Amino acid sequence: MTEHYPDIEIYLAPVSLDAVQRWLSDRLEQAVTLKASSKGQWRARVETPGGTVPVLLIEKAADRFMSLWLDSDATPWARDVDCARDARESLGIEVRCSLGGWQPGDEPDRFFRVLASGEEEVFHWPDPGA
Repeated sequence: MTEHYPDIEIYLAPVSLDAVQRWLSDRLEQAVTLKASSKGQWRARVETPGGTVPVLLIEKAADRFMSLWLDSDATPWARDVDCARDARESLGIEVRCSLGGWQPGDEPDRFFRVLASGEEEVFHWPDPGA
């Protein structure tokens, strides 16, 4: 069994707030209502049987992508990539995430991309040639 990461962060291609709330509500088995906390940011605290899950959604956090951060290990996903794959399948959009835990000396710009088509790849973000 894979050990749960202490938190989950994924990057979502543009998608409606309602779609994200429905997906999270289904997966966390609790109603998730994201409330505006400042311009382009929404927050929620979800009480699950496994513990509290603070949620932060930031619009246009990286390029056109929204950052979704679940600051807890009490999620149904063990790793960021598991959450990214589920989000892509459920929301039908491109989703990105880090390759895993980062340590000093690691290359910080290598990410994992799950395309709407289901294809997956490792890539540099931002593109060093751009």
